[in-house]
Amino acid sequence: MTTNNWAAFEKAEPEFAAAVRARFAQYPHHVLATLRKDGSPRVAGLNVDIRGGELWLGMMPGSMKARDLQRDPRFALHTNPGAGETMPDGDVRVCGRAVELVDPPELHRYAEETESPHPFHLFHAELTEVVRVGVEGDELVLRSWTPAGGLRTIRRGDDDEPAREDPPAGPS
Repeated sequence: MTTNNWAAFEKAEPEFAAAVRARFAQYPHHVLATLRKDGSPRVAGLNVDIRGGELWLGMMPGSMKARDLQRDPRFALHTNPGAGETMPDGDVRVCGRAVELVDPPELHRYAEETESPHPFHLFHAELTEVVRVGVEGDELVLRSWTPAGGLRTIRRGDDDEPAREDPPAGPS
């Protein structure tokens, strides 16, 4: 559907995409940030679905978050942090633009595959950034991917040393 969709991300960075997908799979409910009409942020709970090479955002009909995305498609999606404070599998966020699927046969097909109740709003994500933050040993490790810039890894210790970037990986 899009050139910056989940499938393109998986093709570009299969290991990183697998780690991000696994983090989303840990909990069904996540946090979506949209922009209100006045430009202020709105956060709301949301279930996501990754299937058919797309990251899907489904919403109840007429929901404020759906209206926000219809007006301004920019969003940020944050994984559910889960219980406790450790987050052993890291912290993930995805940013992008939501594109609404409005074709009735396609909506029906999706509803059949996922057993989603009608009616609903359904958007797929054009990814602009995927970020995973985790702890490795004594370092905070930030991995970020953009369609134009690829994967970057920045490490920061718990001392006064400045953060450092890993050299880019060679072609696979």
